[in-house]
Amino acid sequence: MEGIDFGSLLQGFGTMMSGGYVLALCRVFMVLLGFLIVYLGWKGKLEPMIMIPMGIGMVAINCGTLFMPDGGMGNLFLDPMLSDTDDLMNVMQIDFLQPVYTLTFSNGLIACFVFMGIGTLLDVGFLLRKPFVSIFLALCAEFGTFLTIPVAHAMGLTLKESASIAMVGGADGPMVLFTSLTLAKHLFIPITVVAYLYLGLTYGGYPYLVKLLVPKRLRAIKMVNKKPNKNYKPEVKLAFAVGLCAVLCFLFPVAAPLFFSLFLDVAIRESGMTHIYEFVSGPLLYGSTFILGLLLGVLCDASLLLDPKILKLLILGIVALFLSGVGGIAGGYIMYFIKKGNFNPVIGIAGVSCVPTTAKVAQKIVSKDNPNSVILGEALGANISGVITSAIITGIYLTVIPLL
Repeated sequence: MEGIDFGSLLQGFGTMMSGGYVLALCRVFMVLLGFLIVYLGWKGKLEPMIMIPMGIGMVAINCGTLFMPDGGMGNLFLDPMLSDTDDLMNVMQIDFLQPVYTLTFSNGLIACFVFMGIGTLLDVGFLLRKPFVSIFLALCAEFGTFLTIPVAHAMGLTLKESASIAMVGGADGPMVLFTSLTLAKHLFIPITVVAYLYLGLTYGGYPYLVKLLVPKRLRAIKMVNKKPNKNYKPEVKLAFAVGLCAVLCFLFPVAAPLFFSLFLDVAIRESGMTHIYEFVSGPLLYGSTFILGLLLGVLCDASLLLDPKILKLLILGIVALFLSGVGGIAGGYIMYFIKKGNFNPVIGIAGVSCVPTTAKVAQKIVSKDNPNSVILGEALGANISGVITSAIITGIYLTVIPLL
């Protein structure tokens, strides 16, 4: 086969086998992890729409390694670290996912697309019914987002890196992606991968946390509404969404793309644009989520595990989600005492803004202990408030942290 330097290829293979045992083992580990993620997605233990393409991507990127003539290794998927425009234009003609990555992922566009889809899921009427309770629970559920920063800084991360990994506690993938792209671009790949791996665990992990911290007699509380729930007209919800979008974009212009993406689709939902709503809530949301999972998978090259900060990020990510869950439940207990027992503390976990996962988790837990207790409305109010609160905290971090 003319043109192929087999000597260089064999030299590259020998280098990997002699001096790259650790990298080789990491590749084997990532391949096995990819198979596991696909299995858990198929079984429904993790979110299949993200985890199945992510797992297959992890398998493909670590099996499809090329030994280059110069002794290095590469692939035909993408190179996330390219920044030189000439090199980038050349690679976009070779690596088949490079254009998708460069034009949608690395500039935050796909995060905004996903956030648009999330906006169609939000009925702000639940928030408007009990705004103060919902906002309070959402703030409590940001405990991990706040407390992880000093912990990460004490572990040797910079403030920008600390704020980026702390956003995992907000349990909102697009926020993590957007924050890390802005504050710690050199770490946004491992931070985003860690975030989405852990967010897939919230559905399976948070029920155990709730059962550990909330006794059965409190989980079974059936709340009594002294006043019937008020149903807000679409024009009221539309005015609320547009007004809040204007205020937040004015206060935090650096996060304006996120606010715009979120409230645009709340407005679409409430204005009755059926065809646009169906497109955004269907093809756009599912397509963007699928592509996001696929790109996250092919970014999981084994060299990711060799980053000396990856272990810290793995620890801090789970700490952030754990503290946010504890904070949300603590908020639920506070409301229980304020309401003199007429409040189910489990609702607090829904303040963690993994929409609508944590709200459904809360209702599912309560239904097992008391089938007559319906808390989904209050949980969705806290859940929706959690999304907005996470977006606001993102804006604060992106504005304030660079000034420190």
